[in-house]
Amino acid sequence: QVQLVESGGGLVQPGGSLRLSCAASGRSFSTYHMGWGRQSPGNQRELVATITADGVTTYRDSIKGRFTVSRDNAKNTVYLQMNSLKPEDTAVYYCYAWNGLGDAHWGQGTEVTVSS
Repeated sequence: QVQLVESGGGLVQPGGSLRLSCAASGRSFSTYHMGWGRQSPGNQRELVATITADGVTTYRDSIKGRFTVSRDNAKNTVYLQMNSLKPEDTAVYYCYAWNGLGDAHWGQGTEVTVSS
């Protein structure tokens, strides 16, 4: 069983940066693929960045070149570095973990607001 706790959200001005962290419990963190999703009011939750257990990353076009996902298996933590933030990045950001065998988990989310 994997439990996920996000942190690092907040209010930032357009063009600013934030780094989100997701701390995972469990001894098999390194075998899980990890990702970040977001959901803004009136919209469905969407995955925006993923990193496999082997470290291969993928990004949604809307955040390519601005966001970077990384993981530290020694700390059971996955990060999302967000640069050049835009108002349309405002959302609740969720950590996601899955192992490809039907076991998947979402965190509780951390709120990001981009506004002047």
